[in-house]
Amino acid sequence: MHMFRKVLLACFASIFSLAAMAATKVQFALDWKFEGPSAPYFLAIDNGHFSKAGLEVEISPGKGSLDAIPKVATGAFPVGFADINSLIKFLDQNPGAPVTAIMMVYDKPPFAIVGRKSLGISEPKDLEGKTLGAPPPDGAWAQFPSFVKANNLDMSKIKVEPVGFPTREPMLAEGKVDSVTGFSFSSYLNLVRLGVPESDISTILMADHGLKLYGNAIIVNTEYANANIDTVKAFLKAVGAGWKDAIANPGAAVAALVKRNPAADAGLEERRLGLAIDANVLTDYVKQNGMGNIDKSRFAGAIEQLRETYEYKTAPKSDLYFTDAFLPSGGFNLN
Repeated sequence: MHMFRKVLLACFASIFSLAAMAATKVQFALDWKFEGPSAPYFLAIDNGHFSKAGLEVEISPGKGSLDAIPKVATGAFPVGFADINSLIKFLDQNPGAPVTAIMMVYDKPPFAIVGRKSLGISEPKDLEGKTLGAPPPDGAWAQFPSFVKANNLDMSKIKVEPVGFPTREPMLAEGKVDSVTGFSFSSYLNLVRLGVPESDISTILMADHGLKLYGNAIIVNTEYANANIDTVKAFLKAVGAGWKDAIANPGAAVAALVKRNPAADAGLEERRLGLAIDANVLTDYVKQNGMGNIDKSRFAGAIEQLRETYEYKTAPKSDLYFTDAFLPSGGFNLN
């Protein structure tokens, strides 16, 4: 009987070992470093959503909201997180590239101009006659021409200073530039961390000033997706569950983040995550229609708005840029 139990235990151990070995490894390329808005993906790992789906996910930081697009298009990463407007331009400039968006995360984009009231920046027109710091790979900077057109700004009156991501907010804090392009939740709290009084910070959200565009989405290498349909669906389901958990318990999400980035300020990152949830993720549309999908008429309008400042090489086709084929009907309920 004792020998039987040992054999039985060995069999179970073997089964569990094989199950662990069978987990599909997926590399996920983020747009930016490990901050509050990336916490839901780490929570999806820690809460077992990926492992239950048979996935072993490795998350890598990025260097800007355009960064993941070539990584996924070349197949270096099967999935990533990137600005869909930059994806549209990339596909226009690289026809046939095997990459598309499959799940909208930022229903309302966080593209913003963040300035200081003490430097004269409170509304779009204030940018004229001032210096704007903009990192060339920044997603908000990529949409700045549309913002300029929507607000009838004179670009010749705006001095643009190319800045690096690490120096963007410090330069604004030191008054070396009057405003910067960036994601609202990132630049705002980075300034707070640098000691700029919150009462002195102005956030001009482009979506509140004429921008019809969507924001960041989960993107996939289409060749990988076609060969791994169930894996991609399972990945998105786990992502949706991670976001739902993060909305219900932001503190737990940030704790998962801090495990990967011990240098992070937990309180600050929880605020950053909260700002992203409230302004960009859990919008009225998402509350009513679920997370992940897009409104086709709005998306068509966004594509046309890009045409105002970007000359398409070929006629744009919305189905090249986004597909709901890997999403459940009605998206993911975050309520």
